Amino acid sequence: MPTGKRPTLDDATRGRLLFGGDYNPEQWPEETWHEDVRLMRDAGVNSVTLGVFSWSKLEPRPGAREFGWLDRLMDLMHDHGIGVVLATPTASPPPWMGHLYPDTLPVDQDGRTEWWGGRQHFSHSSATYRRYAAAITEDLAARYGGHPALTMWHINNEYCTYDWSDEAAARFRHWLRNRYGTLDALNEAWGTAFWSQGYGDWAEIHTPRHAHYLKNPTQVLDFRRFTSDMLLECYAAERDIVRRAAPHLPVTTNFMPLWSGLDAWRWAEEEDVVSVDLYPDPRDPLGAQSGALVQDMTRSQARGPWMLMEQAAGPVNWRGVNHPKPRGLNRLWSLQAVARGADAVCYFQWRQSRQGAEKFHSGMVSHAGEEGRTYREVKQLGADLARIGAEVTGRHTAGDIAILHDWHAWWAGAQDGRPSGEVDHPDVLRAWHRALWEAHLATDFAHPEHDLSAYRLVVVPQLYALTDAAIDNLRAYVHGGGTLVCGFLTGVADEDDRVRPGGMDARLRELFGIRTLHEWWPLEREETVETDGFRGTLWSEEIEESADASVEAAYKGGELDGLPAVLRRGRAWYVSTLPEPAALRGLLARVAADAGVRPVLDGLPGGVEAVRRGDLLFVLNHGREPVTVQVPGTHTDLLTGATVTDTVALGRYGVAVLRP
Repeated sequence: MPTGKRPTLDDATRGRLLFGGDYNPEQWPEETWHEDVRLMRDAGVNSVTLGVFSWSKLEPRPGAREFGWLDRLMDLMHDHGIGVVLATPTASPPPWMGHLYPDTLPVDQDGRTEWWGGRQHFSHSSATYRRYAAAITEDLAARYGGHPALTMWHINNEYCTYDWSDEAAARFRHWLRNRYGTLDALNEAWGTAFWSQGYGDWAEIHTPRHAHYLKNPTQVLDFRRFTSDMLLECYAAERDIVRRAAPHLPVTTNFMPLWSGLDAWRWAEEEDVVSVDLYPDPRDPLGAQSGALVQDMTRSQARGPWMLMEQAAGPVNWRGVNHPKPRGLNRLWSLQAVARGADAVCYFQWRQSRQGAEKFHSGMVSHAGEEGRTYREVKQLGADLARIGAEVTGRHTAGDIAILHDWHAWWAGAQDGRPSGEVDHPDVLRAWHRALWEAHLATDFAHPEHDLSAYRLVVVPQLYALTDAAIDNLRAYVHGGGTLVCGFLTGVADEDDRVRPGGMDARLRELFGIRTLHEWWPLEREETVETDGFRGTLWSEEIEESADASVEAAYKGGELDGLPAVLRRGRAWYVSTLPEPAALRGLLARVAADAGVRPVLDGLPGGVEAVRRGDLLFVLNHGREPVTVQVPGTHTDLLTGATVTDTVALGRYGVAVLRP
């Protein structure tokens, strides 16, 4: 890898907000390309991603190269002032690869081969796949690394493949040797004394394929870690190739939002630009909050500005019923992403396909063409982004609150054989983020081992498994004057999914004032539990407080009558159930206020969101009815040029970007 300062998103944006999307011109006759360029310029598009799914076009036969069409496209984009994010096409190998080299195809846990005909049909562990992926990447880098249109590299697409094949098993064994060193250490970590699973030879270990009954949970946990690492190896190999050819250009790949398959904290450290694909359901009443969560998480992984690589200009095609976006919603959600740190607003895709599996997935130019509402709204958004770009790009968005999230804790807590199958880690995470979002409290995300000292409040919705380092970090944060609020089922297990003595680590029990955790009392799907202050859902616990703890809410009725539901010891709070939304919002708002954290704006109407990015204030109306918002002082709305004093009027799905 090259040494020196790594390039950043700033090296691609160059003082603008990037606007555009995936462009797949190989689906269209060449005369369409010039029409596309005209429409792009008219819409303010300044960036397109090329080549994501073009491997068979570039390499129609093993070793052949057909670059002429891409040469013409690169030149065409440059001639019209449109930058190119050039992708390696390795997410979708050509049919000849699977036909000639079956070892390149992934195998599922039942031993069935996943064939070509879709996409992502590659084995991350296949030496043959890796060799061909490196070769096409080398040739792309050599040919286009110096092209003036090139602004960024995009590796693969939505890494998400699992593989239980024999070749994956061989790599899994190698990965396990590096992790544990000896079989004795592996047997200890995996708890193989249970069910006579002790391994006496590395060759006995396989990927966790279909089993008669429950699989070894630590083996499954390690397989998840291994899969993330193997995909990261694939990414890093291609990244290093393009870096050698163009060390001044940033490299990225696109995450899927809150996807369980990749440890995104670790992946983000290997990227120059952190990118995400984001598709909230336009019919979801919490779609804006869902988007905000992913935006906050991506910004935190990037530690600054990030790239919205994909979104939909209209309907998608994978839900049971695929609803279009109502008028104005695409603009609103795009500007919400900018408010939360995005320096690039892009789509899948530019022109809606007429054939193939995604022909009903929307494009910036829909089947209705340039006269359609979708394209007209895209043009408006392009003009908006051009107006604010110079004053937004590179500015940071930050909060005084950190929500802790860790993929390893999620993986460990998501397996079979748990006290409740109703407890879903992402749902719990969304509930806590929703409470803070509705209280208008700005949040970052952080890993439990990150430095937390800059935050006034740290919240832990749920971290089932925690390392010793993470636990000590939480204790140090509280002892250093920070305020911590923690949800149930946290600190139950160590990194090997070994239950801590007492059902929760003793250091955490001491921190929260829990003398004894007697039993977990999970609730049925529609069941609730009463406390003297609110109604709890999903979970409850039979806990006994220590003498120096304060019971902030107690259970009422049933087996837990009179026992603590919410416990506090100093600045550390423990919530042993999931309060209903209004109650959780009230609790966290109260604790935040005590910690000195204030909303971005006071007295916001329902459905209105306020976000600060640098010295700019974004005010977003997520409702269909007009509202008037109090914004003390005099500001200029960068979207309209108007001066506003003390109040701003927002129409349906309206947005104002206010500069003092």
